[in-house]
Amino acid sequence: MRFKEIYFAGGCFWGVEHFFKRITGVVSTTPGYANGHIANPTYEQVYRDNTGFAETVLVKYNPDAVSPGLLCRLFFMIIDPLSLNRQGEDVGTRYRTGVYYSSETDLPVLQAAFAAESERLGAAPVTELLPLRCFYDAEDYHQKYLDKNPGGYCHLSLKTFAYLKVFEKVRLYLGDGTSGGHDTVSSPGEADPIARMSEIAAIIHEGMGFFWTGFYRVVPKAGPNTTADTPEECQLVLGPFQGSPACLRIGYGRGVCGTAWKEQRTIVVPDVEQFPGHIACSSASRSEIVVPVFADDGQGQESDSAGNSSRHVTAVLDIDSDHLATFDAEDAKWLELIVDL
Repeated sequence: MRFKEIYFAGGCFWGVEHFFKRITGVVSTTPGYANGHIANPTYEQVYRDNTGFAETVLVKYNPDAVSPGLLCRLFFMIIDPLSLNRQGEDVGTRYRTGVYYSSETDLPVLQAAFAAESERLGAAPVTELLPLRCFYDAEDYHQKYLDKNPGGYCHLSLKTFAYLKVFEKVRLYLGDGTSGGHDTVSSPGEADPIARMSEIAAIIHEGMGFFWTGFYRVVPKAGPNTTADTPEECQLVLGPFQGSPACLRIGYGRGVCGTAWKEQRTIVVPDVEQFPGHIACSSASRSEIVVPVFADDGQGQESDSAGNSSRHVTAVLDIDSDHLATFDAEDAKWLELIVDL
């Protein structure tokens, strides 16, 4: 087996290494210093912020198990790609973000991942995408630092690692070959959408401990074996879920689920009582997040009643909490990644 390598700079390399070593297909991780202008730098020299080096992690991986495109997309999950020379409380050019490649054949895939992130953000990342010029291993005490110091500093949240565990479990059970057009290893796994929804709902619910986790499917009002020309002729019908009994059907544009479907965007609600038109399926629900699931059938287009073309929503993932303000932007981007599977 010939392993490949790629280099990620994402702020403090302790947390970046701790993240990548948990991804299926990654065979080794090495913190070090990349793309500076002196030979054999020490941490003390790099810390002065005048050597041009970035704290970077060399990731060696099995290309039969994970692709550079997926690794890059996961990398964007743990950085602020619009923050220049700063990640969290770590400030300086040594903490800039970057993806450095050693093989030109990886560049088109990485460029596609950057383009997808730009579309998601609505702006171009300030993250570098450059060939690797040089890399030096960091000192021994930096290697596997958080394994040796479990209470040590990490700029990544515990939620990040919990979601990574959920994502990896979904990928293990269902494969990732249908991941929304993004480059992944070709492993389509289970083809039946109801089975996939069932497994994903169970994995998220168990892994994150939410109050209610489930899917609502877009179905024509006239019945499952009929067709509909517009979204208004459809409704959301309860699909696989984990939790207490829930609403069976939700109309287009109604409640949080119907609004996320109509507006084709993830909606985070800190307090459901403050959401106009909220549908109270359970009085115990206090906050909510709803993520649209888009078609990947090669068409992915529908027209509304005014004839405007838009993406095709096939379902929504609905998650409720029995606490206020449970969900934030981090939940949104991880759940969007998961439903892409």
